[in-house]
Amino acid sequence: MKFRPCIDLHQGKVKQIVGETLQPDASRVVENFVSSQTPDHYAAMYREDGLTGGHIIMLGGGNEEAAEQALGAYPGGMQIGGGIRADNAERYIALGASHVIVTSYIFQDGKLNMDHLDAIVKAVGKERLVIDLSCKERDGKYYVVTNQWRTFSDFEVNAEGIRRLEAYCDEFLIHAVDVEGKREGVQERLAAGLAEWTTIPTTYAGGARSLDDLERFRRITDGRLDITIGSALDIFGGQLPYRDVIAFCRS
Repeated sequence: MKFRPCIDLHQGKVKQIVGETLQPDASRVVENFVSSQTPDHYAAMYREDGLTGGHIIMLGGGNEEAAEQALGAYPGGMQIGGGIRADNAERYIALGASHVIVTSYIFQDGKLNMDHLDAIVKAVGKERLVIDLSCKERDGKYYVVTNQWRTFSDFEVNAEGIRRLEAYCDEFLIHAVDVEGKREGVQERLAAGLAEWTTIPTTYAGGARSLDDLERFRRITDGRLDITIGSALDIFGGQLPYRDVIAFCRS
């Protein structure tokens, strides 16, 4: 189990927000934390701490310059997502991203768009692609959601769906939307399922708030999944020491 660091960008700043509140009307966005530090500060810190496979997420427009700063501070060390398409993916790889991350580009009108998936694999290669399955629970099942996490697709996150997509990507990033940014603990049933279904590197995001949560997560997944933590970390205004998380995941 590895700790995967994050840099979430909104309006050009490093922020931690409650993802479900991300809407075109910025006044409704619930911000857990707005950093006074620049994106490259965090990227350089992750580089110095030897943390690999983290992700930079551009939440809406106006974040391109900030993303470039972060990539420049840690070339080859971080992935990038948010508005990634087949026609711009190569540019971000050239800027220093190890992988590009896609969700909405390949899930449109409530369905998996295979033409778009094929196009982005052709553009950067399977080995450079991370598929972000941002999912919400409905009727006891988990479905990919798009359109800033407000629109359900018909794609169920289960063993069959995971197996289908593994042929097209190098890793998965799974956002548990129901708990993302809320510090309510991980979605254990989802995490346990992912540990059973996935055979490629997979990072879980959502709800982790303490070392006890990390211990439970490692136990129920048998250490097969990596984890990312945002709002709960002290570097993002929370109570969970960043250094303690690194030490725990390396123990």
